[in-house]
Order: sequence, then C-alpha cells, then structure tokens
Amino acid sequence: MGVLDGKVALISGAARGMGAAEGRLFVEAGGCVVLGDVLDAEGEELASELGDSGIYVHLDVTSETDWSAAVAEARSSFGGLDVLVNNAGILKLAPLESMTLDDYTAVINVNQTGVFLGMRAVVEAMKAAGGGSIVNISSIDGLFGSTNSLAYVASKFAVRGMTKVAAIELGPSGIRVNSIHPGGVLTPMVTDALTDEQAQALFEDIPLRRIGMPEEVAKMALWLASDGASYSTGSEFVIDGGFTAGFTLTGK
Repeated sequence: MGVLDGKVALISGAARGMGAAEGRLFVEAGGCVVLGDVLDAEGEELASELGDSGIYVHLDVTSETDWSAAVAEARSSFGGLDVLVNNAGILKLAPLESMTLDDYTAVINVNQTGVFLGMRAVVEAMKAAGGGSIVNISSIDGLFGSTNSLAYVASKFAVRGMTKVAAIELGPSGIRVNSIHPGGVLTPMVTDALTDEQAQALFEDIPLRRIGMPEEVAKMALWLASDGASYSTGSEFVIDGGFTAGFTLTGK
C-alpha cells in the first residue's frame, strides 16, 4: 500500500529538478501524476519512464487556458484530481537599480501569478473529489531578503501569503494548502545561477554543510500531499539544511 494510492496529482515545472523528483516519488507511492511543463521533450521522456501512471501536458503556468486543459486531462485520464504541486519557477538575478521591468515582470508572472492561476484552476475539481491538497513551492527567500533577487524574493513572499489566504478560504471544503520553503537545492536553477565554487562557498557553513537534493524536497511534498498531513494547512515547511537557523560565530 502506498500513501498516495488512488490519488491523482498535477505537478507544474515537472520536467526536471524538484518537479521531476516529485513525479517519480508520487508514482512510487501509488499515485497517478499529470506532469506539466514547457520543456516538452524532457516532460514526455519522464512520462514515458513513469508508464501508465504518468502523462505529460504542455503547461505554461501563466496561461489560464493551459491550466484548464491540464486539470481536464487529469480528470479525463485518471478520473479526478486530489493534489496540486505548484513547483514551476524562474530566477533572474540583478541589483534593484539595474533590474529591468521585463525581467521583474517575467519572474512575477511565473512564480506568483502562476501559483494563483494553478490554485484557482483546481478548486472545482478538488471540491468534486471531496477535498485535496495544494502544495506551493516557495523558498527561504520567502522568509527573508537576499541581494540581487528582488523579483524572486517578492514572488516567494507572495506565495507564502497566498498560501495562507487560500488555506482559510478552502479549508471548509476539505482542501489543505501549505507552502514548502527550500534552501539551496541542486537543481538547474542553482547550477545555472552559480558556479561550482560559489555553490560550495554558499553552503559549506550551514549546519548540515551541504546543498540539498531534489528528492529530499519531494519527500516533504509527498507527506503534505498524503493523508498523513491531514491536519496541516496554512503552514510553512522549511527544508534548508539549517540555513535559516542562524549563524556560527567563528571569531574570524
């Protein structure tokens, strides 16, 4: 018996990184998954790997039409929808004074508006199923600020807040809404933004002395998606290797 037996999940940004790890783990746990992304070749390859329990749909999270089609695919192919993981996100680094409006807007559209559209799109299907679980991937950058990432921080703070409002509004319908706040995780978002040396320097002083792995975040998402988290809603779940715990005084 798996903890997701009989459940259907829709995962955005599922072609690689944390989304792909979530898709694999959810199927291992007995669930069926709809993998949404704009990276069609990688998404189709993952769906093929997952067999009959996984299907891929093209999902631009800024598109209302794509969200509606993804939810319809989940219902027609697997009979319903119980879980949404809002995982898709982008990062554009620049100081405030030189960040362009286009770059700022692009980050907000994917990371913030995409989460709003995803949550809104699944409500009716989850109500029809008698309840469900929405898992929004925020960041530790939704808990504090960091330089050169104003748009990303703004979007992740917004996800944190939207999660709480949605939890209040949807709780009476049996729909739980929680946010996960990863620290550094070894995904293309990190490897595209930092050199190996920068990544090593950034994480060598946190309590666990290492960067996180996508599978570790996926395990937390799995728990929140499952009935094991039946009394958790509107909450923040931090998975950061101790990054936000504080700092060590070394005397340097």
